[in-house]
Amino acid sequence: MTTFRELHTAGFVMPNAWDAGSAVILAEAGFTALATTSAGIAFSLGKGDHTLPDGAPAVSREQMFERVQQITAATVLPVNGDLEDGYGARPEQVAETIILARAAGLAGGNIEDYDGHTLYDEELSVERIIAAREAAGPDFVLTARTDGQLLSAPTSLADSIERANRYREAGADCLYVPGVNDLETIATLVKEIDGPLNVVLGLGTSTLTAGEVLGAGVIRISLGGSIARAALGFVRRSAKELLTQGTLGFSADQIPQRELNELFARYP
Repeated sequence: MTTFRELHTAGFVMPNAWDAGSAVILAEAGFTALATTSAGIAFSLGKGDHTLPDGAPAVSREQMFERVQQITAATVLPVNGDLEDGYGARPEQVAETIILARAAGLAGGNIEDYDGHTLYDEELSVERIIAAREAAGPDFVLTARTDGQLLSAPTSLADSIERANRYREAGADCLYVPGVNDLETIATLVKEIDGPLNVVLGLGTSTLTAGEVLGAGVIRISLGGSIARAALGFVRRSAKELLTQGTLGFSADQIPQRELNELFARYP
């Protein structure tokens, strides 16, 4: 099997699972790697993700890694972990999270420079990536994510590019600037960032396709919580249909139980 690091020499799509069952379904579809989604995992636990309302409960690192281990155990494919901000501001906390990620069977992971309210200071952010690199070892694919384009008042694109390049110099293998949803800007990132670029699709109303984004020179496409949100959207539509109409049209989209039983029996 091609290693996760080797996959980063050519373009590939890496969808995000939120539990063992979704990991098996995605692996069976034929993808070469999977990722976890902190959003999807949080939603499945009845909690929020990323920018939370004041006082809203967050998923703990322990809860997240419990689910991550279930996902990595469910597939032989390499799995990239959504590791949030490393579950702590200090570089040593980020390093500890990377060590836990390796122990959980992850082949790589993302570290964000956002604490849930604002971006970390750039110098501290670089130190956090250095610490993550030291803890990662040679095989773990470290992705540095900068969230400036997701802020309610986004930073300049130049700032995101500068941060990404500094994180690359600090040891990141892949760079990730979520919130960019047009080909022209994506092409600018590909040109200006000195390393493999991850782009997330499925956010907002973007109509970009995987083929278009890979054609622009992007190495890795992820989906974030898009599939998980779509699944919950299906649950909501099904509930409304049943409650308001009394019909079960949604049941036509079921995977037959025999098929699921046979599918899950083939995986660890």
